[in-house]
Amino acid sequence: MFKTVLFPIDQSRDSQEAAETVANLVKFCNSQLTVLSVQEPDADQPEATAAVDQLLQNAKVTFGSWGISVEILHRQGKPAFTICDVADEIKADLIIMGCRGIGLLPEEAAESVSSRVINLAPCPVLIVP
Repeated sequence: MFKTVLFPIDQSRDSQEAAETVANLVKFCNSQLTVLSVQEPDADQPEATAAVDQLLQNAKVTFGSWGISVEILHRQGKPAFTICDVADEIKADLIIMGCRGIGLLPEEAAESVSSRVINLAPCPVLIVP
């Protein structure tokens, strides 16, 4: 049903809490999981890059402990657009994400990343509250 699942993550609690739902669905559907973290271009580069790399490695270890192999991707750009571009690129059948993230720029706070992804995604989106 869902052969390829994209799970965009950040350092928010909602993102971390969605991981268990992702693991359960990926196991149930025997899906290929890709975990993506998007670094905004305005972020302090060396520090932000190290934080994103650590976040992705932690996700790989966490999913590995559940018996799930994962491909990790680190991209730069505007989060919603980059998530949708990657979903299209990997031909994702489903995007699963937490309902709130961190790192929104003040001018983008009126519309969340998850809301933008819902409107732009090339595939279904599951938002985990």
